[in-house]
Amino acid sequence: MANIYDGAFRTILNDCRKLVIPIINEVFGETYTGEEEIQFFPNEHFLDQQDEADKERITDTNFTVFGKIPKKYHIECESSLPDGRMTIRLFEYDAQIALDEGEVTEETLTVTFPNTAVLYLRTYKKTPDKMKYVIVTPGGTVQYDIPIMKVQKYSLDDIFEKRLLMLIPFYIFSHENSFPEYNNNGQKLEELKAEYQVILERLDELEQQGVIGAFDKRTIIELSGDVIKEIAEKYKNVQKGVGDMMSGALIETSARKIKNETENETKRNTALRMLKRGKMTIEEIAEDSGLSIAEVEQLAGLQTV
Repeated sequence: MANIYDGAFRTILNDCRKLVIPIINEVFGETYTGEEEIQFFPNEHFLDQQDEADKERITDTNFTVFGKIPKKYHIECESSLPDGRMTIRLFEYDAQIALDEGEVTEETLTVTFPNTAVLYLRTYKKTPDKMKYVIVTPGGTVQYDIPIMKVQKYSLDDIFEKRLLMLIPFYIFSHENSFPEYNNNGQKLEELKAEYQVILERLDELEQQGVIGAFDKRTIIELSGDVIKEIAEKYKNVQKGVGDMMSGALIETSARKIKNETENETKRNTALRMLKRGKMTIEEIAEDSGLSIAEVEQLAGLQTV
């Protein structure tokens, strides 16, 4: 089951990279604008084992944000109960990331550990607010905190106001404990569906405002459906009720894309006919066809080639 959630997390990070910036700002207190370049690195790392084959570790994320000062980040997504093993795995990942990119100059090894955080999809009483590394060396002790982001802490208003859109596919975790009630109470299920209708409407608004693109919106909706299908597997009414909403939204998005492409093609054909007649200015053609002046000028340029 966890693989579904990890997969959704990695997919949205890799396919919609700019959405990670508000998460970084929230977790680490950064002030990135969203215009920074983000470079991702391989997620596969091999841990050296002295007496056995090297062990492969797959990290959820490993990337650098190029702000005023380039900074490396490593974020893991976790849904299980905290048991101490996560901290060990996290340190193994961080140490290997640092070692993979270490530099040796005149027999001096310099390694840089990434800024690391954990995204917890479920919150238990044992879930801490942070983890900590304490590294005791002959040269002194180094210690620092690993911040934890708890998805269930964030309301829908928080998510949209802070642009934490990466959390939307996992928002359903906030309702997990109420699945039995939703499954057996039609009114309660309708309230949950209404909440997801608000999510879809607010995503539409962000797309219209140019905050996110159509691809980002579609990815968020699709991954939300995948997570709902998995987490509500034992609750068919919940799975069907909310899951079908996400599927319907995807169909509508695809249909809207086809409609927009058709409309744009009609506008281009209209403009081309006007250009061929040669009786109207570029500005007049743009106004009558619904295209921009730049688009009409581009069509005019193609005609002269």
